[in-house]
Amino acid sequence: MEIGIYTFGERTADPETGRLISPMERLQNMIEEMELADQVGLDVYGIGEHHRPDYTVSAPSVVLAAGGSRTKRIRLTSAVNVLSSDDPVRVFQQFATLDLLTKGRAEIMVGRGSFIESFPLFGYDLKDYDKLFEEKLDLLLKLRESERVTWTGTCRSSIENLGVYPRPMQNPLPLWIAVGGTPESAKRTGSLGLPMALAIIGGFPERFKPLAEIHQEAAINAGHKKPKLSINSHGFLADSSQEAAKLAYPAFKTMMDRLGRERGWPPMTQDQYDFSLSLRGANFIGSPEQIIEKILFQYEIFKHDRFLLQLTVGTLPHKKVLRALELLGTKVAPVIKREISRANGK
Repeated sequence: MEIGIYTFGERTADPETGRLISPMERLQNMIEEMELADQVGLDVYGIGEHHRPDYTVSAPSVVLAAGGSRTKRIRLTSAVNVLSSDDPVRVFQQFATLDLLTKGRAEIMVGRGSFIESFPLFGYDLKDYDKLFEEKLDLLLKLRESERVTWTGTCRSSIENLGVYPRPMQNPLPLWIAVGGTPESAKRTGSLGLPMALAIIGGFPERFKPLAEIHQEAAINAGHKKPKLSINSHGFLADSSQEAAKLAYPAFKTMMDRLGRERGWPPMTQDQYDFSLSLRGANFIGSPEQIIEKILFQYEIFKHDRFLLQLTVGTLPHKKVLRALELLGTKVAPVIKREISRANGK
């Protein structure tokens, strides 16, 4: 199993001091995170795209390229690009460039987007939400397949036998589809033979098993080999479970309550938070031993190929985030890889 982290470059006020980190400081911290993640042996570092003041990254490929110059082996991916409101040609070119700069370490993860700010910002109508993603994904797939492209759709101008450059080092450039929880999305991803990143940020993990099964069955029915699956979840690590829970709670509550006010959710309670830390809860917050137990528990459900942990949900002290990264890379990942290899007879 590949193990890594992803981030949205959160920028919320420190719950204890009230200090609001600057965008420049947050971006510099992310470069340090990428560098340390590479050094401690993590496999993947992902950055998500947002267009709002509580996140600092609107251009994932730019930040990943900056981190790519400071790393040697870790794979660098978006998590996600909001493809519906972007131009697939530019997304492909940006990540093909990143792939060349990093000697074949770039990946693209695309999704329809759980936030909607990018649609009016770039002149798109939300009523076209589904059609935009379907057409633009179709174009992105053609860009991966061929240097010269002919394509016709309704959401952008047609392309008639034009070359798209540069071409990436990897052929094809790896592409993942991020899915929040709809069977239709899982089926479409599988029918295309593409790997799926399944976000589990609430509820019992076994509720999501049918989506993984739909994904796999759709791929097999379409004549593809079994596609890869990633489980993406929120979390935080510290040397003890008590420290992790205490550190993460104020930041998690600040961010989740802010989102809740926008989406009609009630404020997060201490009891809800505490349950989310349990074995069947959604959040991976705790000591390395707890995180190991939880990853292996979910592996029995999904048999997934990749696990990505969102560090962090809300602003946390940078030194503590680096320690969490170190624990994930040196204490958790080696045990997970060893146990899964042993379980699979390797």
